[in-house]
Amino acid sequence: MTRRRQLFVTTALPYANANFHIGHIMEYTQADIWVRFQRLSGHEVHFVCADDAHGAPIMIAAEKAGLTPQAFVANIAAGRKPYLDGFHIAFDHWHSTDAPENHALSQDVYRKLRDAGLIEVRSIEQFFDPAKGMFLPDRFIKGECPKCGAKDQYGDSCESCGAVYAPTEVKNPYSVLSGATPVLKHSDHHFFRLSDPRCKEFLQAWTHEAGRLQPEVLNKIKEWFTPKEDENGQLSGGLGDWDISRDAPYFGIEIPDAPGKYFYVWLDAPVGYLASLQAHFAKIGRDVDAFLADPTTEQVHFIGKDITYFHTLFWPAMLHFSGRKTPDAVHVHGFLTVNAEKMSKSRGTGIDPLRYLEVGLDAEWLRYYLAAKLNPRVEDLDFNPEDFIARVNSDLVGKYINIASRAAGFVAKRFEGRLTADLGADGEAVVNQLQAAAAGLAEQFDGREFGKALREIMALADRVNEYVDAHKPWELAKQADKQLELHQACSTCIEAFRLLTLYLKPVLPALAAKVEAFLQIQPMVWADAAQRLGAAQIGAFQHLMQRVTPEQVEQLFVKPEPPAPIPGGEPIAAEITIDDFVKPDLRIAKIVKAERVEGSTKLLRLTLDAGEGRTRNVFSGIAGAYKPEDLEGKLTVLVANLAPRKMKFGVSEGMVLAASHADEKAVPGVFVLEPHAGAQPGMRIR
Repeated sequence: MTRRRQLFVTTALPYANANFHIGHIMEYTQADIWVRFQRLSGHEVHFVCADDAHGAPIMIAAEKAGLTPQAFVANIAAGRKPYLDGFHIAFDHWHSTDAPENHALSQDVYRKLRDAGLIEVRSIEQFFDPAKGMFLPDRFIKGECPKCGAKDQYGDSCESCGAVYAPTEVKNPYSVLSGATPVLKHSDHHFFRLSDPRCKEFLQAWTHEAGRLQPEVLNKIKEWFTPKEDENGQLSGGLGDWDISRDAPYFGIEIPDAPGKYFYVWLDAPVGYLASLQAHFAKIGRDVDAFLADPTTEQVHFIGKDITYFHTLFWPAMLHFSGRKTPDAVHVHGFLTVNAEKMSKSRGTGIDPLRYLEVGLDAEWLRYYLAAKLNPRVEDLDFNPEDFIARVNSDLVGKYINIASRAAGFVAKRFEGRLTADLGADGEAVVNQLQAAAAGLAEQFDGREFGKALREIMALADRVNEYVDAHKPWELAKQADKQLELHQACSTCIEAFRLLTLYLKPVLPALAAKVEAFLQIQPMVWADAAQRLGAAQIGAFQHLMQRVTPEQVEQLFVKPEPPAPIPGGEPIAAEITIDDFVKPDLRIAKIVKAERVEGSTKLLRLTLDAGEGRTRNVFSGIAGAYKPEDLEGKLTVLVANLAPRKMKFGVSEGMVLAASHADEKAVPGVFVLEPHAGAQPGMRIR
């Protein structure tokens, strides 16, 4: 009897500064299929994830949105459910790296690494943005990769060649925040000493253990282990120490006994796997420490190839030297492309997951298509619209669903919805063949050979359809003396359909639930492949899945048409995102004083109170529409974060908002916006 496995499974934590993209859905689908298969096989699985909630990018985005980082992250987290539910991705628990569990765990990991002599404090030169007045995180520095020369690469790693390096190694650096050339300043930083011989010895053994990593991942790691000699005879590369600290201001977890220092997000993010598991176990009343201490527990991570370095070197070393369980497997996948090209919103080749659902495309079509292309190697996966349509219509509808639709009607009309256990010699042969495939398919699902498994399942569907074509139930139904053969043929089809549904259940869970309802059976498990329906009563057959049309897929890539122009007005501007909208800081302002500007027929000088404890001077071209005395004491709307503009008559410190017709000559009139009574100077407009 197969041992019941205990599995702790995660996917990479999405950064909490944006909604899910299609790459997230691909990774989560791969992991979800594997998890569902393990559960169907009777194994215990705890499938968790969390929002990666820390770091300077979130801190800066929250500031622009006028929110606390915690509120900003909460807004992102609130939008996760439609994606996960929509694509049938069933995590047991979704957490946040800003949760108390992660603060405590991250600090404990750090203390144990420090006690093991693997933390070192050094004074380093770090890039500082003189325009923003802050030290720059690695991801807010861009420049040329010091290894391959690729332009516009981030300050910690190159997306082109995969190199990892220090920000100070970047050539021709610039600040992503301001565009300014950063300057170097000294700061004390904490380093995890990955170069320590103990780490190298451990990682050499850990990475080479059978089944831990894919062969191509192991080959890449070997390159990272070995220093290389450049044209000048200088050695570089090898296992380098890792800067794990950042200076305030920073949204993250404080480093113990180091005021003003925070963990770099990449330290506490993977610890979030453990924090999420801990929160999940607290919810279900289990002892998480006992679970992780059990030597039979398996820890499995699904990640993209761009974060291999962190998950196969730093992460296992952090766990091992802090006295924790290390991963049993890290499954790395490639990227998702469209028509063999990197996705691009501007070119209309990006796939937005919610748009996919909103235009009426079935989530399980995409799950099937992705699974049909997934394998255990680190290969990019391409979405080809024509291939997508062909696979869904041919495999799912033409081969699989067609089996039930060709037989169910006869069972209902001729045999009162009851099957026969006597399938005849030919029927027994078909069903036996399908049952015999269970073990091989189980091995393929467990080994993440999803594409191979689906090809075999569709070959079995072909075998069933050959049986149907040979026995022709529609012809048997016309012959009064062939009712036994008709009953056998239709019962064989329904039994085969049940088995095919079981084999597809990890990929198509929602469809499988509909089939189980139709067959009036309990939710199937993998062991049910050895069983038979026998002389069972089944329900009325309902339409299970439609064909996908080219028009539906075209909708996926069509950019939404801009709204029609307002009659007599100008067209609506190009669509923006919420990120664009929150960039202008709109505030309620009181017009304390208004006066004409000598030498100008268009401008009024407005003195504004925006609740700042001072007044602002703003020039506005509304002199032709308003008398100064009519404006004083009124409230209006100020663009408060507009850069000051030096004019002939003085400096203008913002802009007041007004409405006018596109053709001001044809339809004259300028109307300064006036907030509703009750608004107060300084209030932000959202």
